[in-house]
Amino acid sequence: MERLFGTDGVRGVANREITPELAFQLGFAGAEVLVRHGSKKPRVIVGTDTRISKDMLQAALVSGITAAGADVHLAGVVPTPCIAYLTRKYEMDAGVVISASHNTFEYNGIKFFSREGHKLPDELEDEIEQLIRQGFSLEARAKGSDIGAVYERPEAAHEYIEHLKRRLSVDLTGYKIAVDCAHGASHAIARELFSDLGAEVVAIGVEPNGVNINDGCGSTHLELLQETVLAEKCNIGLAFDGDADRLLVVSSTGEVIDGDVIMAIIASDMKAKGTLKANTVVVTQMSNLGLDIWAAKEGLTLVKTKVGDRYVLEAMLAGGYVFGGEQSGHFIVLDHTTTGDGMLSALRLLRALVDGDQSIDEARTIVKILPQILKNAKVRLGTQQTALEDPVFVAAVKETELLLQGRGRVLVRASGTEPLIRVMLEGDDILEIGRLTDHLIEIIKVKYGV
Repeated sequence: MERLFGTDGVRGVANREITPELAFQLGFAGAEVLVRHGSKKPRVIVGTDTRISKDMLQAALVSGITAAGADVHLAGVVPTPCIAYLTRKYEMDAGVVISASHNTFEYNGIKFFSREGHKLPDELEDEIEQLIRQGFSLEARAKGSDIGAVYERPEAAHEYIEHLKRRLSVDLTGYKIAVDCAHGASHAIARELFSDLGAEVVAIGVEPNGVNINDGCGSTHLELLQETVLAEKCNIGLAFDGDADRLLVVSSTGEVIDGDVIMAIIASDMKAKGTLKANTVVVTQMSNLGLDIWAAKEGLTLVKTKVGDRYVLEAMLAGGYVFGGEQSGHFIVLDHTTTGDGMLSALRLLRALVDGDQSIDEARTIVKILPQILKNAKVRLGTQQTALEDPVFVAAVKETELLLQGRGRVLVRASGTEPLIRVMLEGDDILEIGRLTDHLIEIIKVKYGV
């Protein structure tokens, strides 16, 4: 049986895979596990993004939590990192976010944060999952005055904005910034944050209707932001995803600045200021070879993990490192936060640019990114691992690796949130790696495609 929790909580199509029944079970089991680990009357803070399914799933989740005897504090529509922060600030026993991050509106998900503001370790997720699979008895439910209560926290978003300004204030006077909020969790607060710091802000993706989150906008669809930056003559464009835990950037000339370049700019600034502990950056295996070349030249160490910001954080905590992230735009600055935070990352990048008296167009030349192609093959549910282990596919991957040896690389993996096999190739010849990528994708599709 497949594991319920993926790399970023539980995720799937709302009302099909992520049902109200499952949301109730996750809420109940999550609260029960908190009680097992020492919280007599747990307090849980809950936030959502803007998807149409949020109210349905929140009602079920809250029912489960309160039925187990825990109190719930509702933060409303807020970014995922806001919940990570407020879990600590309000001294909650856990935080829960109802969001499917960068996915389209029909998806939703549920992810938990510990009282320290970190995503739950695999062991606790396994404990919650085991409790769900074994089922709950009626006797396990709270009764009488032990039933949990629900409290509204309308001040949550404002407190998060003030926290960001305290942690990373930067004078943005003279900057004209385009911000794409993906019709998601940052839509009501991003303009306020950057304008309060002195910038002129052009905001797009700020009219959520429940079904337009990440639809042709945000960090997964940068074309609209590129057009806006050029049309409005902005200094920089900032793109967040649906729950605002990731950031990608567009230069004043409309060029996309990916996560590896952003990490290099921030790491270089931290090194210059003596705040990059052990001169080490934690990245994932998806990071471009160009970043390795840059790091070696700068005397920096790259620690590489599996794909997923949770694994980046685990390596950071284990090694005592303070900065890491993913090419996809998740960055963790442990001096200021415990999880990926798109708006805080934007402030950290802007501080590096302002302090270095550089435009993003100048700073982006720090790294030479090698051509990279990433394509997805949609497969039948439950066949991801079988496809990855298929002898024909394994042989084709080995053959491709031999062909690119010394001048490129191959990375194949199953998505942690969708029924996809991701195939990534990197090399010095874009046409060659494009052809090789298509060949590997076709092998998967023929046998396992939907």
